[in-house]
Amino acid sequence: MIDSHCHLDREPLINNLDSVLKRSKEVGIEKLLTICTSLENFDKILKLVKKDNIIFGSFGIHPHETHSNDISSKFIVEKVKNNKKIIGIGETGLDFFYNNSNKDDQIKSFKIHIEASIELNIPLIVHSRNAENETFEILNSYKEYKPKILMHCFTGSTEFAQNLFNLDAYFSASGIITFKNSTKLQDTFKIIPINQLLIETDSPFLAPFPYRGKKNEPSFIKYIAKKLSELKNLEESILIKHTTNNFNRLFKN
Repeated sequence: MIDSHCHLDREPLINNLDSVLKRSKEVGIEKLLTICTSLENFDKILKLVKKDNIIFGSFGIHPHETHSNDISSKFIVEKVKNNKKIIGIGETGLDFFYNNSNKDDQIKSFKIHIEASIELNIPLIVHSRNAENETFEILNSYKEYKPKILMHCFTGSTEFAQNLFNLDAYFSASGIITFKNSTKLQDTFKIIPINQLLIETDSPFLAPFPYRGKKNEPSFIKYIAKKLSELKNLEESILIKHTTNNFNRLFKN
């Protein structure tokens, strides 16, 4: 299994890293992708990827942080290009649910990240909330450059997913698919092709059932894999094999 999106630099994971990694390996996790959300955060990511062979990282400015992290695509490329353990750009995108950063700053930052991912030819890790039309329009405007798109913690509509199929996007399922009230999202994941699916914890956030409301950790990925296998009507081992192969294909160096 591979946890395609976690935040190992956050509490309580960072202060219990050895035990978190031990439990991750015990459930069969072979890779963890720990995600950057700000410039300050990236220094922590660089240290984390050296801690264990299974830890990989990304570089990105979260939409909530764009007001205080003004960067260029050239800056991102220089930060990433010589580090083989930094394998993705993000998380970036648009979040119009909160007003932590204004829309223009978010859009500008999103485009900068897209251009850097295209130049580096590595995946773009996209956060989208209450911004489906704008997210798709921007991604689609780069279609000719064939960006490698991963929709992190996908909670969008079926229509949004179908539009993204045209961009060969990948979709990552989080613990939200295990929630009883997530029936619409569960139905959307049923129609996403198996070769475009990944799994993630987004830990320490969004713990899956039966740990909802508690601090999440990578080892809880097993509950997400189990639920997704049920939705796809597949044996769990087959689902895990597919999502692992999909990650390795998308993030191949």
